[in-house]
Amino acid sequence: MSVEIGRPAPDFVLPADGGAKIRLKDLRGKKVVLYFYPKDDTSGCTVEACAFRDRMPELTRHGVAVVGVSCDSVPSHDRFKAKYGIPFALGSDLEGKVCEAYGTWIEKSMYGRKYRGVDRATFLVDEKGIIRAIWRKVKVPGHVDEVLKAATGGSRGVTEKNLR
Repeated sequence: MSVEIGRPAPDFVLPADGGAKIRLKDLRGKKVVLYFYPKDDTSGCTVEACAFRDRMPELTRHGVAVVGVSCDSVPSHDRFKAKYGIPFALGSDLEGKVCEAYGTWIEKSMYGRKYRGVDRATFLVDEKGIIRAIWRKVKVPGHVDEVLKAATGGSRGVTEKNLR
C-alpha cells in the first residue's frame, strides 16, 4: 500500500504511554493528526510536541485527535509526557514497522555517519480513515499552525507535492 493523499491510512496497533494501546481504526469518526518525530526530549521534538499541546483546545473543539509516533520506548514516552504535560497519545514503534509503512523510516547522515531514523512528517487522516494531507521533511516553526488550519477547515489542505 502506498501512502498518498486520498488513499486509506495504513492501520496499526502500537503500545503507548501509560500502558495503553493505540489503534488508528479506533479513532474513526474523528480527524487524526498523526505525526512522526525522531526522539523524545530532544529540542525540535519537544518544541513540536509542546506546540501541539498548546493548540489542543482548538483541535479538540474541532473533533481532531493527535497521535505522536517515534521509535522511543513506552517508559521514555511516559517521562516525556510527564515532563511537558503532553495531553495526547504517544505510540512506541520500537521495530519501526509503522514508520516504514508511512515512509518515515529513512537513511540519515550526521557527521558523515549514515544511519536509519525517523523523518519528521505529519499526516492528516479524515473521519473515514482517508489521508487528506501530508507534510514531509517538516520544519517545526509554524508547522502546527499549518496543520491546525488544514484540520479545522481553514484551508483546503495541502498536497505532498506542494510541500517538497
